[in-house]
Amino acid sequence: MPGPLEGLLVVSLDQAVAAPFVSSRLAEAGARVIKVERAGGDFARGYDSVVDGQSAYFVWLNRGKESIVLDIKDSDDAKLLHIMIDRADIYIQNLAPGAAERAGFGSQALRKRNPTLITCDISGYGEDGPYGDMKAYDLLIQAETGLSSVTGSPDAPGRVGVSIVDIAAGLYAINGILQALIQRESTGEGEALKVSLFDTMADWMSVPFLYQEYSGEAPKRVGMNHPSIVPYGAYTASDGKQVVIAIQNEREWARFCDQVLGDADMTLDARFCDNESRVANREELNARINALFGSLSRDQIIERLVSAKVAFGALNTVADLTTHPQLRRVSVETPAGTVSMPSPPVRQSHNPTPGAVPSLGQHSDAIRKEFNAQRETS
Repeated sequence: MPGPLEGLLVVSLDQAVAAPFVSSRLAEAGARVIKVERAGGDFARGYDSVVDGQSAYFVWLNRGKESIVLDIKDSDDAKLLHIMIDRADIYIQNLAPGAAERAGFGSQALRKRNPTLITCDISGYGEDGPYGDMKAYDLLIQAETGLSSVTGSPDAPGRVGVSIVDIAAGLYAINGILQALIQRESTGEGEALKVSLFDTMADWMSVPFLYQEYSGEAPKRVGMNHPSIVPYGAYTASDGKQVVIAIQNEREWARFCDQVLGDADMTLDARFCDNESRVANREELNARINALFGSLSRDQIIERLVSAKVAFGALNTVADLTTHPQLRRVSVETPAGTVSMPSPPVRQSHNPTPGAVPSLGQHSDAIRKEFNAQRETS
């Protein structure tokens, strides 16, 4: 069964994480994705070698694509790339600021040649403003937007442990591309999409931003706890294992007090009678919870939480994730063999088999032959 984007051609000058994330998900939806790489390849190929000699990042983000090696500063290669983009439905790039325009592959010029083309430029800070020429990567944007200041322990800021900025920007870009495809159905015209890492994470920082703007103070770092909901965090059992609990409303709080803590009258205590009071008295409440949890094993705590219908989760390691009973896996072919990895999160009535991860320039000869033949007949 063909994917919903079957028949669409995507040409992507992508590297690192954000743009490859976009093009990989379009490939999973059935689009044909041609990844344009320089002679040394996408530098993410060299981030690590943990997956049978291959980069974990590259294997994750480049399945289902074709790879062609081009030197876009070479006149013949540039002509070939123009032919490819003239035939394309979607063009994605996240090169260094200004690099695409200097090479003759700026989105505005490309849409003049191909008015139906949907272009998607992913940058660090956008093209205007005082930071428009700055390079940017995930951790730099985590720092610049204040994300690091609300992440980590009370003693020090931290980095979110995955490339959250790149992934978030990629998700916004995919959303924009799908909207543009729907719009093109009625207008016949392409669209110019621009997504910056900074704008993306500024949007995700809206709650801390609003706290700062309207209360004069941003949420403080509280480690494995929620800054504005209590109790919502990690607690240690007598066996040293940790469980994360989440109280979302007063009904759950009442059940937690009665059936888990064994003290229904806590709901009447002015210090704990509503969420804002519990936040103000976080340390006292946590001391009460820790005193009980420290006398019970994690299994005993979980038994009480299940009975009280209180949401919880185990504080697992990555090793725990690899054996988690809820984990779905998918097999992906790579130049080094079959790799097992987490399945795409969207389940469909018919989930296609993920495409293979290409070796560098694996499809160069076939793509050159195909599009050079089109140039000769056009």
